[in-house]
Amino acid sequence: MSTNVLRTPGDTSSSSEAGSGASWWVVRDERAVRIDTKAVTTAELLADRDAVREAAASTESGTPVADLVALPPVTTPCRVVAQMVNYRSHAKDSGFTGDIPPTFFRKASGSVSGPHEAIVRPSHVRFLDYEVELGLVMGATLPVGTVVEERDLPRYVAGLVLTNDVSARDVQLTKTQFYESKSYPTFTPTGPYLALLEPEDFAHLPNLRLRLSVNGVPRQDRTLADMIVRPAQALTLLARFQTLDPGDLLLTGTPGGTALKAPPAPVAKISALLPPALKWKAFFKGQAKNPLYLQNGDVVTATIATQDGRIELGEQRTPVTDAP
Repeated sequence: MSTNVLRTPGDTSSSSEAGSGASWWVVRDERAVRIDTKAVTTAELLADRDAVREAAASTESGTPVADLVALPPVTTPCRVVAQMVNYRSHAKDSGFTGDIPPTFFRKASGSVSGPHEAIVRPSHVRFLDYEVELGLVMGATLPVGTVVEERDLPRYVAGLVLTNDVSARDVQLTKTQFYESKSYPTFTPTGPYLALLEPEDFAHLPNLRLRLSVNGVPRQDRTLADMIVRPAQALTLLARFQTLDPGDLLLTGTPGGTALKAPPAPVAKISALLPPALKWKAFFKGQAKNPLYLQNGDVVTATIATQDGRIELGEQRTPVTDAP
C-alpha cells in the first residue's frame, strides 16, 4: 500500500515557510504522525525512507489532519516538465485526429503552490483554464539515454501527486507560448499528499481516476485508461534529451473537459483563411461567450484516487482570485 506524506509549516499554524522551516508527516486516515527527519527538500525526504517507515509504523495517536496546513509536497526549485495532449478525450476536445506526436514542455517551478492556496489570475489574462493532472515525483536520477520499461518504474518514480496545470489560454494561443502561459505564480497547485509507492502499487496506476469540478459542477472525469503515452514510455522519450533528478516533477497530461475546446470544423476552415490578427480576434470574441473559464470567486476542487482507495492523493480546493 502507498504511504501518504504531508508537508506543513514548521509551526503547523500558517502557510508561511519562514521561521522554523517545514515539517513532514505520514497521514493515517484522519490523523498524521510527524516524521523524525532533518529533510528540508523532497529529495532529502526520499533519501530518508527509513524515517518515513518508522512514522508509518508508529503507535502514536498523532495530530488531526484537519488541524494542519498543507504546503506543496514537492519543494522548489526543481524541474517541472509536462506532457501535452496526452489523453484521448483531450485530444478530441482539442481537434486532433490521427496519431499525436509525444510533446513535452517546461513550467517554472515558481508556479508550484499549495493545494488550498488561491489561484491568482494576472490582470492581463481573460481566459484562465484548469487541467487536473497526475504528477510523477522522481526518486532517482534518470540519466539521458535511459530506457524505462514498466518493471523499471519503481526504480525511478518515488511517488505521485495531484496537480492542476493552470493555463492562460490567451497567452498560450496567441504567442504559442506554453512556458509563459503556464508558469505564473500559483499556476501549479500541488498536493496535498505525496503518495510514496511500493513496487506492487504501480500495477494499479491505470485505475486512478482524475476528477475536477468548478463550484461543485463536474468538468473533468477520466481514468488513466484514457492516457495515450504511459509513464514508462514518457520517461524513455523524455530521457532522450533531459535528465531528471530526485524531487523533480513530471505532469502527465489532462483529460477532456477543459474550458478550451477546438471550434467546429467549418469554423476552423474559415478561420484558417484569415490573417493571424483577425483569426485570433474572431476566436477570442467567441471564447468570451464561454462560461467555463475561471473567474474571480470560483472554487476549483480536484481529486485523484483509485476506486478501492489503495492510492488516494487527497483533495485540492483552490479559490480563484484576481491579481490586485
